[in-house]
Amino acid sequence: MREIQFREALREAMVEEMRNDGNIYLMGEEVAEYNGAYKVSQGMLDEFGAKRVIDTPISELGFAGIGIGSAMNGLRPIIEFMTFNFSLVAIDQIINGAAKIMSMSGGQFSVPIVFRGPTGNAGMLSSQHSQCFENWYANCPGLKVVVPSNPYDAKGLLKSAILDPDPVIFMESELMYGDKGEVPEETYYIPLGKAKVVTEGTDVTLVGFGKIMKVVIAAAAELAKEGINAEVIDLRTVRPIDYETVINSVKKTNRLVIIEESWPLGSIATEVAFKVQKDAFDYLDAPILRIMGGDVPLPYAPTLIQEYLPNPERVVKAVKEVMYVTK
Repeated sequence: MREIQFREALREAMVEEMRNDGNIYLMGEEVAEYNGAYKVSQGMLDEFGAKRVIDTPISELGFAGIGIGSAMNGLRPIIEFMTFNFSLVAIDQIINGAAKIMSMSGGQFSVPIVFRGPTGNAGMLSSQHSQCFENWYANCPGLKVVVPSNPYDAKGLLKSAILDPDPVIFMESELMYGDKGEVPEETYYIPLGKAKVVTEGTDVTLVGFGKIMKVVIAAAAELAKEGINAEVIDLRTVRPIDYETVINSVKKTNRLVIIEESWPLGSIATEVAFKVQKDAFDYLDAPILRIMGGDVPLPYAPTLIQEYLPNPERVVKAVKEVMYVTK
């Protein structure tokens, strides 16, 4: 199987669906003439023209609203935010518009729209450009929220998101656009709302999503060296959350550690922990632990960033705690 970059997988997903349906278009800052801020849309203007690959002013509120209105009238927009930090300018359109129109119209209008772009930290970008809003958007009924961790999932999930009849928040990572992974040439789709068991195990369940899966997988490899067999689960979608896959794993391993980059309060990890203790309490042999980002705005200094973010060492330590390993 061929290997392609994360950005190429996203591009292929958009290009394939745009070739299939003339109602799909891409709009955002620098998506056309500049070939995308991260080169995700490279070459798409040449193929589809300026009516379907549309550069916008720096006005997220405006072009998000245009996208929602066009979706209500039969088009299928893909709206790119240069970063989801900037989506806060458009959050009224997304939350009070896209997410609620189906309900408020009594089913008369659907909003088949995808809002996509990078989330989380990307190095030394400081507090206003390094935030995780997955849990913010996942908190809102009417939205679906997807956070892929590798090129294969990115392509299959984005293709499904584009065809979904409801608004989808599709969150990527600047630090992953250059990552390579195996992606088949044949057409495939990955259903939204289904987690993936990355590796099977018997001793502890590790749950994550998005780029933090690199930390989770690295921690599982370190644990294996010490004879601890971790089952690794990638949520892939955080609204809806595939609780069933997590609970079935916990019933087998009896221990759970959840790893997430965002701030602790009201996190996806908190919600997963609540659901597991509610529906699988009798299977737990230890309290559920979370490994989270710091409860402060992300600092600029690289040394402080290292302290802020989850890392494999913290995950290994947490696993040993839930397994009551003292060495």
